[in-house]
Amino acid sequence: MYVLKLTDEAVGNLKKFNHAEQQLIAKKLRYLEENFELLKGTKKVTELKGTDYKHYRFVIARRIRAIFEIKDDKLILLILKIGKRKNIYD
Repeated sequence: MYVLKLTDEAVGNLKKFNHAEQQLIAKKLRYLEENFELLKGTKKVTELKGTDYKHYRFVIARRIRAIFEIKDDKLILLILKIGKRKNIYD
């Protein structure tokens, strides 16, 4: 089982969303935490190309994404960024 952790940047990103979006994001991140093994074979979770680390993208909603990495030694899903599709990859 994986444990979900958010970086300070991800928490800051989350605060930029309105309350309803924050609740949706929290719900979807909990779902990712509980069902990561199932989701990693779908289009909802994809490995990003062109990074030095193994970063992944999780589609939260149509225009909202989370970028995360896996810390294998402790099975941690470390959420790096949360944001709108158009500027999440900056």
